[in-house]
Amino acid sequence: MNKLGKVSFCCLLACISSFFDAQAQQRKAPAYPLITHNPNFSIWSMTDQLNASTTKHWTEADHSLLGLINVDGNIYRFLGKEEPSYKTILPTAEDQPFTVQYTETKPAGDWQSSSYQASDWRSGAAPIGDDQRHVKTLWKSDDIWVRRAFNVTDPQRINQLFLKLNHDDNVVVFLNGKKVYEKAGWTNSFQYLPINKSDLKAGQNQIAVHLRNTAGGRYLDFGLVDKLKESGPKIQTAVQRDVDVTATRTIYNFQAGNVDLKLTFTSPLLMDDLNLLARPVSYITYQVKANDGKQHAVKVFLSAASNIAVYKPSQEVVAEKYETDKLAILKAGTVEQPMLQKGADDMRIDWGYFYVASPKADQAQQFVSPMATAVDDFRKGNTKSTSTKGTALSLNTIIPFGKVGNKEVERFVELGYDEIYAIQYFKKDLRPWWNNSGKETIENQLTLAANEYRSVMDRCVAFDKEVYADALKSGGKEYAHLTTLAYRQSIAAHTLVKSPQGELLWLSKENNSGGFINTVDVTYPSAPLYLIYNPELLKGMLTGIFYFSESGKYPHPWAAHDLGTYPLANGQTYGEPMPVEESGNMIILTAAISKVQGDASYAKKHWKTLTTWVDYLVKDGFDPKTQLCTDDFAGHLARNANLSVKAIVGIACYAQMAEAIGETETAKKYRAIAEEMVPKWMEMADAGDHYALTFDNKNTWSQKYNLIWDKVLGLNLFPQKVYNTEIKYYLTKQSRFGIPLDSRKAYTKNDWILWTATFAPTREEFEALVHPVYNHAIQTESRVPLNDFYDANTGIRENFKARSVVGGFYMKLLSDKIQRK
Repeated sequence: MNKLGKVSFCCLLACISSFFDAQAQQRKAPAYPLITHNPNFSIWSMTDQLNASTTKHWTEADHSLLGLINVDGNIYRFLGKEEPSYKTILPTAEDQPFTVQYTETKPAGDWQSSSYQASDWRSGAAPIGDDQRHVKTLWKSDDIWVRRAFNVTDPQRINQLFLKLNHDDNVVVFLNGKKVYEKAGWTNSFQYLPINKSDLKAGQNQIAVHLRNTAGGRYLDFGLVDKLKESGPKIQTAVQRDVDVTATRTIYNFQAGNVDLKLTFTSPLLMDDLNLLARPVSYITYQVKANDGKQHAVKVFLSAASNIAVYKPSQEVVAEKYETDKLAILKAGTVEQPMLQKGADDMRIDWGYFYVASPKADQAQQFVSPMATAVDDFRKGNTKSTSTKGTALSLNTIIPFGKVGNKEVERFVELGYDEIYAIQYFKKDLRPWWNNSGKETIENQLTLAANEYRSVMDRCVAFDKEVYADALKSGGKEYAHLTTLAYRQSIAAHTLVKSPQGELLWLSKENNSGGFINTVDVTYPSAPLYLIYNPELLKGMLTGIFYFSESGKYPHPWAAHDLGTYPLANGQTYGEPMPVEESGNMIILTAAISKVQGDASYAKKHWKTLTTWVDYLVKDGFDPKTQLCTDDFAGHLARNANLSVKAIVGIACYAQMAEAIGETETAKKYRAIAEEMVPKWMEMADAGDHYALTFDNKNTWSQKYNLIWDKVLGLNLFPQKVYNTEIKYYLTKQSRFGIPLDSRKAYTKNDWILWTATFAPTREEFEALVHPVYNHAIQTESRVPLNDFYDANTGIRENFKARSVVGGFYMKLLSDKIQRK
């Protein structure tokens, strides 16, 4: 392309980018953090307008918070959306047991019709699937055909008919012989799908289902429900004026008629104060004032759903209302209380208790009701608890503001969660950090949070300004915005506990990518955030992995991948090791801790283990055999040049730590090994204008994000030519939402892009690489907490969401802070 052509092409790209930027001006995040503490207590708004959708857990299950404001008798909804009320017509297996006819052999004839005779089909109880822990009838073949007969007395009395369906995977559903639903793919929860009630008939009806397994698990449960009509006057919608997201707060501004409402969600995750960080309490602050110069009677209503304390909506909960000296409190939890009895990825906590608290001085009225009646109760002034046991309760709090004029009036409520026991660590049940002694109470934590409200809010405001200013200086506005979005998300993917040995453990959940606990290649990209704000937390991410090896429980000469499946840290559950990946990660991160703290004592404590791992890297790391790396979704790869960089850097990190602890000869030995590998790597990976993905194929390329530690830790291994060559080449491979991970596919990882961008030779090149990642955050169709694995062309997520790895967005800030020392 000639120079003029290049300019024209760049102008076209700029115009396209400007168009999409304009379309996304109002969006600040793909999902907005509201309550963020750990993988269990994590509530988000998945829409730009806070009142456009039900608030959800990061898994996308409903964790409903509903907010209304009454202004002079006019009611406006500003938070969440009323969950639809359904009446069961045909129960699912979660509602009550039922049986079906089924066959795994393709049936002849019109098997879906009402008149079909399925006399040779088997009978089995629902649900059907391949996990015998969760199903009544095992199915392990590729296909299954299911029929279920039922009776309906009067179809015309149904308001709106919905198919309630949970399936894995491809499904076709027939009602009385007519196809009413079809989907290629799977769900992980019940979906409510509208169908035509005229397809029902009075008397006997027949649902027929064909389910085909193409990959992964198998599951089927289904029923029918009637969506009930809303009763009472229609609630008005408050007008959202704007929203802002800072490191610890999400702030909305609304107009509700003649009153303005500023609504702030604060999770005070300040890492320099572990007691505050671990306190499982968030604030919702209401600031109200008139916008017309007159006085208005105002009260605010919060309905918090009991589904915040369940794994599945069918689980029965019990709720209560009580008081302490300073607080009015509502509490809810499951009747069952299955403490630490299971681990899974798409799982919500169903043990412990959820709390809503309000200072008694604010004269809040609290009551418990069925969710279906909560709004009507507020409208009619009914504040007596009407139901304290059931499957869909609402914890309701009304705060009276009295007459409000031009002067702003402020009130707050607290949301808390007491897990009682948070983690099982090698068969030992551990309490959360805030109650490690077992003598603390959640009521005291709620009281402390209330007493310290003003000082905590002031600290959060100051911290938020500091984080933004530092990131702005390091990388510009778009970079600063990305770091802001990443802060709470990364922290809330962890749980803080103390080990039986008295050591701090900061254990991640590998959200939406397996659910593993303390995964090393999730710790690795997360690390920059914690190296900046509290390296002790990064130690808490490494300590369990060191213990796993040093206790003899993990006998291999390389580091483990994980400690189990969250919240059960009883040993690796991932099916395959990543020897070079995880060993390199552990060595590099230990060196980073030593560098940041100016103290290598943590490395010295684990020196024998680090030596075992570095010797493995020396032996097998430079030209890796076929194995997985952290980008395991891309499959196995041999002779991976980026993985080789990790081994080389890891060996040099070991040498740096050896020098720091006084092992001078050891330092010289391993430094020499690393230095000898660099020119060999450059020769073997050289593909002319870039360095290849694999040593044996020069027609490939990849992001060499592992190089960044050479710069950040001052190892000075690779010549600047390598960085210049790679960055120049990456800029020719930019897609709309970032550089692809490598030449194999269009997908990318935004954490790795920001690592790669950090070693760009100029600020201009850094910002050019960051810009598409910023665009992805504010333009992606995937409305979930930041996902880090997506198609670089479309921005649609391939997988993953709400993961801690976005802590890696802080790599540029970390690099600058270290360089300034």
